[in-house]
Order: sequence, then C-alpha cells, then structure tokens
Amino acid sequence: MISLPLVYTILALIAYTTSFWYLFMHLMSKRVPNHWFVGVILSLGLLLHAGVLYNDMLTPAGVNYNVFNIMSFTSALMLLLSILFSTYRPVLPLALIGIPVAATGLILGFAFSKHDLFISQNSFGLDLHIILSLSAYAILLMATIHAVLLWFQDRELKNKQKRRVWVNLLPPFQAMESLLFDMLIAGFALLTLALGFGFFTIDNFFGQHLAHKTAFSIVSWFVYGALLIGHYKFGWRGQKAIRFTIIGFFLLAVGFIGSKFVLEMILNR
Repeated sequence: MISLPLVYTILALIAYTTSFWYLFMHLMSKRVPNHWFVGVILSLGLLLHAGVLYNDMLTPAGVNYNVFNIMSFTSALMLLLSILFSTYRPVLPLALIGIPVAATGLILGFAFSKHDLFISQNSFGLDLHIILSLSAYAILLMATIHAVLLWFQDRELKNKQKRRVWVNLLPPFQAMESLLFDMLIAGFALLTLALGFGFFTIDNFFGQHLAHKTAFSIVSWFVYGALLIGHYKFGWRGQKAIRFTIIGFFLLAVGFIGSKFVLEMILNR
C-alpha cells in the first residue's frame, strides 16, 4: 500500500522538476519567466515537502532531529528563502540552485530518516533554540554558496575575460552583493537568537556534547559580526566579504555538522 508521505514526496518532486525546467528553459532562451507561476508551483512543492517533514519529524515521543530530517528541513528552508529574497531582488535565477538542493534533501529525508532513533522530548525553549539554529545555518549556508558565486563573477570581471560565463548567467554583481549582505544580516540575527536561547535552555553543555559546538558557533558569530561592522562602517565588500563569509560558515560546519555526523553515524549516539 502506498503511504501518504510517499505520495507527497512524488508530487513535491514533480512540482520541483516542473518549476526547474520552466525556469531553466526561459533563462536559456533569454525570456522573462513568469514570477507568479514559478512562485505558485514552488510553494505547492514546499507545502508537500512540509507534509513529509511533519510526518517524519513530529512523533508522539517528541521531535525527531536525526541528520537526514535536518538535511530535508534545511534544504526546504533554503528554497523558501530563495523565493522570498527574489520578491524584492532580481535574483530568481538562483532558484535553479535551490530547487535541486531541496529535491535532494527531500529524497534523503524520506529514504533514510530513522523513525526509531534519535527522538527527543524537549522543552519548548530548547525546540525553539534548535529551530532557530537550523534556520540560521540554512541562511548562512545560502550566503556561503552565494559568496562562492560572487567570487566567480568577481574574477571574470577583474580579469576582463571575453567569455563571461558567470557574469552572463547570474544576476548583476551589485544585486548579488546586496543579497549577500541581506542573507548575512538575517543569518546573524537568527544565530544571535539561537545562541541566546541556548544559554538559557541548555543545562549541561558538556554532558550533552555541546561545548565544542557552542565554542565554534561563538567564534563564527564574532566573524560574521566583524564582517557586518566592517561593511557598514568601513565599506568592506568584494573579496574580503567573500573570505569572511566562507570562514564564518566553515567554523559553523565544523561545530555543528561535523559533531552531529560523528555522534549519529559513527558513534550511533
């Protein structure tokens, strides 16, 4: 018997595929895509994606935070933010990155999520801390990918290459750079809230294997904070902004993703 989550997964993948090819074909033929059509189809896909997550993450025993559910949640959030950012910045083509990421996260979450392990009964404050942390990581991961794309664009512009692949494919450099700092501000704000809730809701950092994760997160918070202050007070941008963005997320990834992967996949804890 076909389960409802499987039906949701298939329909969501159809919505993602339809919107991806519609957007891809319009951009390749240099036609302006219909923003409303793309937004409606992707919103439908995200609602179905949310239905799968609801079934996998919310259980009678608590919220299931295993690594594949987190991948699925984070990928969906990245696509949602990509759509929201495109409502006021001319960056809809970037959905061509967000759509495959969301589809991959959906497939991994549905196929490999463990329903009998890693389920925890948390307080509302701790669950809020986790959701804020995941949201911050999603936005800052988007900012990091964005920074890499900016690096490609910047290199082509500075080298005055005749064949400018990234300059031609991506939105204008100024719009891309403005969006980078939009993402950094949002991610920094969420990371600040997540750290604040964490200090008030987590009782034992060492017993819960959170000391190293918290240390890396705080260092990353200082890196992002320094970048934002440098940008708005001293005009930092370009390569300096790209480097700070990548370093900040590397620290987050080492603290969060690395420790979670080791605990769950290697130590089975």
